[in-house]
Amino acid sequence: MNEDKDKKDYKNRYLHYKNKYLRALADYQNLVKQTAREKEEFAKFAYEQIIMEILPVYDNLKISLNHIGEEEKKNGWLEGIKHVISQFKSVLEMAGVSEIKTSGEKFNPHTMEAVGQEETNDEKKDGMIARELSAGYKLKGKVIRAARVAVYKMKHE
Repeated sequence: MNEDKDKKDYKNRYLHYKNKYLRALADYQNLVKQTAREKEEFAKFAYEQIIMEILPVYDNLKISLNHIGEEEKKNGWLEGIKHVISQFKSVLEMAGVSEIKTSGEKFNPHTMEAVGQEETNDEKKDGMIARELSAGYKLKGKVIRAARVAVYKMKHE
């Protein structure tokens, strides 16, 4: 009879320690998953910060092309600048950055910020983008900088 009690006691202790082990293992696995998620989130944040610091340089290079006179257009260095801009764009695209399309688009408050209006008599243009003031960008589908635009507004007489 004492032997049965010892077996039962042994079995209870075994189950108790087995449950403790399984709980500890589950806690450890959850910790590993949580740590991996936190690392990924930190890396994504740091990556986004670097991209945000690079974008103004890219924008300024693109804007510089708008201020080139007829005389400078004949110089070979302009082709070099265009190549650098193209290379810059390729690197950003490989990193998952895409420019928000505004030309010919209807105003979208989720991807654009209206900072100006231009009146129009054309009903078809009402709510459409009149011009882009600064480019907007998405990083892997997430808006990281809204496009700043002027929007056509129907002129009321």
